[in-house]
Amino acid sequence: MKEIKIKDKQQYLNENYPFGEVPKVNEKKRCIHCEETILVGDFKVFADDEEFEYICCPNAPDCDGTIIDWTEL
Repeated sequence: MKEIKIKDKQQYLNENYPFGEVPKVNEKKRCIHCEETILVGDFKVFADDEEFEYICCPNAPDCDGTIIDWTEL
């Protein structure tokens, strides 16, 4: 997978967040994979060979968590 650099992270979330209410980039969440408290705006985006994009934990690639793995504090 290759990392994609995102310039406007809030806009990217607004356009690509797959669940209900879109979080703000200044919100904090907990990643259940690495058990770290993360700042939403520090997310990384990776694309697979078919160019499908994954919104990932800021600790990726060491952490394999994606937005589905982020919980409220």
